[in-house]
Amino acid sequence: MLVDLDVTGRRVLVVGAGAAALGRIAALRDGRAVVTVVAAEAVAAIADLAERELLVWRQRALEDTDFDDAWLVVAATGDGSIDQDVRARADAQNLLCVSTSASPTAGGGSNGRVVLVGGGPGDPGLITVAGLAAVRSADVVITDRLAPLAVLADVKPGAQVIDVAKIPGGRTTPQEEINRLLIEHATAGRLVVRLKGGDNFVFGRGGEEWRACALAGVPVQVIPGVSSAIAAPALAGIPLTHRTANQGFTVITGHVRPGDDRSTIDYAALARAGTALVVMMGVGTLGAIAWELIRHGMDPETPAATVADGSMPSQRVVRSTLLNIDEATHAAGIRPPAVTVIGSVAAFDAEKPPRWSWE
Repeated sequence: MLVDLDVTGRRVLVVGAGAAALGRIAALRDGRAVVTVVAAEAVAAIADLAERELLVWRQRALEDTDFDDAWLVVAATGDGSIDQDVRARADAQNLLCVSTSASPTAGGGSNGRVVLVGGGPGDPGLITVAGLAAVRSADVVITDRLAPLAVLADVKPGAQVIDVAKIPGGRTTPQEEINRLLIEHATAGRLVVRLKGGDNFVFGRGGEEWRACALAGVPVQVIPGVSSAIAAPALAGIPLTHRTANQGFTVITGHVRPGDDRSTIDYAALARAGTALVVMMGVGTLGAIAWELIRHGMDPETPAATVADGSMPSQRVVRSTLLNIDEATHAAGIRPPAVTVIGSVAAFDAEKPPRWSWE
């Protein structure tokens, strides 16, 4: 029996923090539940949510007292016998319990392939229809923390979910290992979905994964996604273009700071380009980027805004100037994922008419 539960503000106990729990936990967070996870170990995406204080993680074995303040219990260890025990313990306390256990898909056919799905900025409602259909059909889903994890609650029974961890400064999986997993499962005859946030081909290494599969003779399909470079500012009420403000925008990665031998960005050209500038993956290098733009002539008072967790319940926006955006961003405690917009449109306020015009 399928039921819809309003979990807003409700305390939900999730037992298990492996890949089997990812979809349930993300869906509960999207429903604004107060989530407590009990597990000795956690996959990187769940540990990251705990580190960012978006849920509580009790890093130990389940205890009877864990049920005391729960309104709903989710048994999500991925082990049928353990989940059954959790259900029995919840039943003994007259608590509703749902489970996620199922046997892994064996695969082994001859139609294995890889589908690279851009999942959008994080809200599960912003994945494309084709992307969601691919996730629902997958035998294996290989994902990381920036994907719309709530859609994993819709995977078919027995589908395997693999978290490959892309945590800045934390746990991560080398790209070569991700490529190997894609090829291994596809050549075993499985339908493999590589689920990422945003669009796979916009700073998402989709090109690398596509090439690795193609060289291995694995069929690849690409399903584009809504890039967070565009979506996060829009959801914060910041238009990247406006007919009275600018005539374009430029998207760059801040992963490599200015002056680094690996940097190929011409900041002098950006400083005088006259377009809005969108900086992705730049929380740690934002100060250096701002100073480099100012050094090449951009007005220090140019409006700037940082949007964190775009499209998620935890979305936040910090507005300042180019000179002070780094300080303001860090003072607000913002950590990745975040997008920074630099340019006149960053001061856009739907409640007030624009102060700028070239008409």
